[in-house]
Amino acid sequence: MSFLRPSAVNNFFLTSATALKWMPCQSWGFLRWPGLDGLLRLLVLVLLWSTFSELRFIPSSSMYPTLRVGDRIIIEKASYYLKVPAINDIVTFRAPKQLGITGEDVFIKRVVAKAGDFVQVHHGSLYVNGIAQTEDFIVERPAYTSNLTYVPEGHVYVLGDNRNNSYDSHVWGPLPMKNVIGRFVTCCYRPSNK
Repeated sequence: MSFLRPSAVNNFFLTSATALKWMPCQSWGFLRWPGLDGLLRLLVLVLLWSTFSELRFIPSSSMYPTLRVGDRIIIEKASYYLKVPAINDIVTFRAPKQLGITGEDVFIKRVVAKAGDFVQVHHGSLYVNGIAQTEDFIVERPAYTSNLTYVPEGHVYVLGDNRNNSYDSHVWGPLPMKNVIGRFVTCCYRPSNK
């Protein structure tokens, strides 16, 4: 009585239906809104992100070749509550009060000296405490000279990597630590060259 036996097609549908019962996404409940606890977790995450990090845009070539015009970078703001910037840290800061610059302008430069150091640029080299620094990250040697400058307590000395095209401490002097916003973490987007 072959007409009473289930066909191969019927067997396929029966076995697939039982297999569907064990699939983890059989019920579409995993797509539901997470509820109040999930919303609170998302809110805490957004608050922590906005408090301790920031996205920035590079508008000038003062940090070329490390950072290019148009780069989007992530700035981390929490670490300088606990420690001072180290030599070669790339920091963002509010510009010191100068003619033509508002207090809201934000710059990004490299820390080359910290409190207690003597800084001078001459003969195309940067000297910190009388020792010429080897800097393989700059575009070209500085074409300017600067006087011997003492970096007082609570200040850092910052220079752009594109030394001849940077408005930095060689112009306005040591930067107060209270102006430092955060440090460069990573470049999250670099536009393609066209």
